[in-house]
Amino acid sequence: MSALPSSSYIPLDTYLLGENDRADAMKYEYVNGQVYAMAKASRDHNILAGELFALLRNHLRGKACRAYQGGMKVGIQTANEQHFYYPDVHVTCSEEKNRYFNTQPCLIIEVLSESTARIDRYEKLMAYRLLDSLQEYVLCSQDTAHVEIYRKRTGWQAEYFVAGQRFTLESVGLVVAVDELYESFAIGIAFLNHAFQL
Repeated sequence: MSALPSSSYIPLDTYLLGENDRADAMKYEYVNGQVYAMAKASRDHNILAGELFALLRNHLRGKACRAYQGGMKVGIQTANEQHFYYPDVHVTCSEEKNRYFNTQPCLIIEVLSESTARIDRYEKLMAYRLLDSLQEYVLCSQDTAHVEIYRKRTGWQAEYFVAGQRFTLESVGLVVAVDELYESFAIGIAFLNHAFQL
């Protein structure tokens, strides 16, 4: 998300109505009355987020859980907090009722960039922890083979995984090799770089 909020308070209903009916391609996230424009995603970001979504979609085929890409919001509403974010990938195993956002994800994944890493690690982690349904929050670097996992069952302590290791997404029962996740990512980048040099 951008570091520049709008200058005045926007009621949640106004945000949701405007965001759901936007004619342009811009997306905005909502934090307690302030609206933030989302930064544009890089090619690397899109390749890695797509790989993560594909792994989850294939793994969850035929199951009650469903994976969503970055166009679906996650809403967090408590007595004191109202947040709406667009995670890069998330999974919900609950019956969600709203067409435009989910409120009961069990897994949320963000692909880190230099401009969003601080917000993803701190602000969003704190907000996502307010969701009773959330079991895991995963951060994947787009620059190196590096994955961070925060789990509810461990009190949201960070676990780190690098090349040569595997990690388990316990909320959906999926084991992922870091090398395999980033192998497809690296092959895609190499192919695109080669294609643009021709």
